[in-house]
Amino acid sequence: MLRTAGARLLDDRDRSKVRSALDADPVATCMVASRVETVGVEPWRLGGELWGVGGRLDGLCFSGANLVPLRGDRTEVRHFAERARRQRRNCSSLVGRRELVLPLWEELSDYWDSAREVRPDQPLMATAVTPSVEPDPAVRQARPDELERYLSAAIAMFLEEVGVDPRLGDGGAGYRARVAELIGAGRAFVRFEHGEVVFKAEIGALSSRVGQIQGVWVHPDWRGRGLGQTGTAAVVAHLVRARRVASLYVNAFNTPARRAYERIGFEQVGSFATVLF
Repeated sequence: MLRTAGARLLDDRDRSKVRSALDADPVATCMVASRVETVGVEPWRLGGELWGVGGRLDGLCFSGANLVPLRGDRTEVRHFAERARRQRRNCSSLVGRRELVLPLWEELSDYWDSAREVRPDQPLMATAVTPSVEPDPAVRQARPDELERYLSAAIAMFLEEVGVDPRLGDGGAGYRARVAELIGAGRAFVRFEHGEVVFKAEIGALSSRVGQIQGVWVHPDWRGRGLGQTGTAAVVAHLVRARRVASLYVNAFNTPARRAYERIGFEQVGSFATVLF
C-alpha cells in the first residue's frame, strides 16, 4: 500500500480523521483524546503537535510534554523518530503502548540524551463495571480550599513514583497549577484522617469514553490496610456512574497493586512502556 512519505504536522483539517483513529483505541489513547475532544488539533490550542503518516493516518503520534506514539507499525515509528530527531528533545517522557514506545526509543536512543529510567512492561488495565469490592465511603472529591494539604500528598506521591521533585525548575508553580486544575474539575479524590491525607488519586485524563486513573497513593502510616484498593474502587465507581470506562497502568513488578486492581474488577487490555528523562 502506498503511503505518504514522512510524518506531517496535523491541524484542524485532519480533526475527523484524528478522532476516528483515537476512537479505534480509546483506552490507550485517552490521554490525547481528552485534549483533542476539548480543543481540537491545532498545536497552539492542543499544547503540542500531532504527527500523522499516510492519508488515512496509518500512523499517529503526539509530541508535547510527553512523546506519545498512538498508532502505527515499525515503518510509522521510523517516521516519528526521524521527525523527533530533527528537533531538540523537549519531552519529559516517552509513554504509550509498549509495542510502539520501545521501538521508538530504540530509534531515538543514539540521538537523545540517556534515559533516567525505562519501564518496559506496564500492564494497561480497564473496567466498565461496578467495582467488585466495596468502595471506601470516606473517599470524596477534594475541595479547592484543601489544595495545600492535597498538594503535599501529591508531591510525596510524585517523588516516590517518578523519582524527581515536581517543584524543580519553576519552584513548583506548574505542578501546583495542574493539581489545582484537577481539584477544580472534580477529578481529584481524597480521604482525610485528623486533617491529614491518607489516600489520594486523580482522574488524570478524561475523554468522552474513558477516565484514566493516576497518582494512587496511600500515606506510609496507613499502608497494609486495603485503603489503596477501596479508595481506587471509589474512583472507579465515580467513573462507572458517569458511563466511562475506568483505566490505569501499573508497573508489572508491582504485584500487590496489580492484584488489588484485579480484585476491583480491572482486566489487562494491553501493555504500556515509559521512558523517563
